[in-house]
Amino acid sequence: MGITSALVLYAVIWWMVFLIALPIKVKTQGDLGEVEPGTHAGAPEIHNTRRKAWITTWVALVIWCIVAGIIFAEIITLSDMSWFDRALPPL
Repeated sequence: MGITSALVLYAVIWWMVFLIALPIKVKTQGDLGEVEPGTHAGAPEIHNTRRKAWITTWVALVIWCIVAGIIFAEIITLSDMSWFDRALPPL
């Protein structure tokens, strides 16, 4: 795995973790009982996006280390995922 592949893998993992973390502990305007006129009651009032981004960075780093370790140790290779022998050229 090259540097570009490693960065792309980290970015994909980061966004997946971030999108999972976004709805956690969100307080909406409806929850707080302070709905602004013209907005939806489900609009977030307290969302802690910066804190979630930092937590996501560290969680994604741990997951990336595990996945990169599996790739570098060749525990799972491309030929293991080739169910119909289409991924690799014939030997």
